[in-house]
Amino acid sequence: MRTLLIVNPNATSTTPATRDLLAHALESRTQLTVAHTQHRGHAAELAQWASTNEMDLIVVHGGDGTVNETINGFLPLPELNDGQAWIPRLGVIPGGSANVFARALGISPDPVTATNQLIDLLTLEHDRTIGLGLADDRWFTFSAGVGLDADVCEAIDASRAKGNAATPGRYIRTTVRQFFRAKRREPDIRIEIPGHEVVDGVHYAFVTNASPWTYLNATPVRTNPGTSFETGLGVFAVKSMAVLPTLMLARQLLSANGNPKSRNLFREDDVPSVHIETKEPIGLQIDGDFIGKRNVVDFTAVPDVLEVVAPQPRR
Repeated sequence: MRTLLIVNPNATSTTPATRDLLAHALESRTQLTVAHTQHRGHAAELAQWASTNEMDLIVVHGGDGTVNETINGFLPLPELNDGQAWIPRLGVIPGGSANVFARALGISPDPVTATNQLIDLLTLEHDRTIGLGLADDRWFTFSAGVGLDADVCEAIDASRAKGNAATPGRYIRTTVRQFFRAKRREPDIRIEIPGHEVVDGVHYAFVTNASPWTYLNATPVRTNPGTSFETGLGVFAVKSMAVLPTLMLARQLLSANGNPKSRNLFREDDVPSVHIETKEPIGLQIDGDFIGKRNVVDFTAVPDVLEVVAPQPRR
């Protein structure tokens, strides 16, 4: 089996020791090539090279952003897929700050444990086929969003550029700050979903492909508990930014058996597509990375499109 190991050496929790352990473990089982990312977009270039050279497996050691880049580098869009493209399997060893995609797949957040897990799964030839989401022409693995969370991602990206780590505490402080800034804006997001009435007057919205939506340290934050890699997309659209309803909603999101409900919330856990538009351009984030501002975004669920080395879902 020919394997490409893509390592992001600048990811939050990657270390030389872990990289060496992972490389040694894979080298004992596969024909291994190791590549370190050197700039934004490099993971996509490496993944495209792996696909062109018909490598069997791509293993990513990095955060959610590196995983997203990798998938967008080798997985063709549905309208461009003629069935002739070589599509490698994907393995993930967490190396970022949140590692939401890996953890949602049942992969240990500890890189050493995750490495042993990966080797065991490869030995058992234990793969899993999952669905992904599309935001216009870009794949996302677990989450996309417009408004508040995009504002938070933009601010975190700017903070990282100054050398600050993306810690849970920094995310909380940034979210609170961005919340009070966004609170002053008019709610002009419009959401259209097949089979549903149009939803107007939305402040911010999350579109998810899995649950949890994110993690706060070890605590899962669940916006759409009925959404999974085997279902359609989840939609979580908030129509009020009053402080008390927001605090009540936050409490539900952090609950162990969270099933958020509110008269100020529109939520559906299994939809095939979502159309979002705004009068003024609004921020868009995909898998935790700020993408830019858009007036219109179309989200689509694409089932059974990616083969991953991961545990089977719990029934």
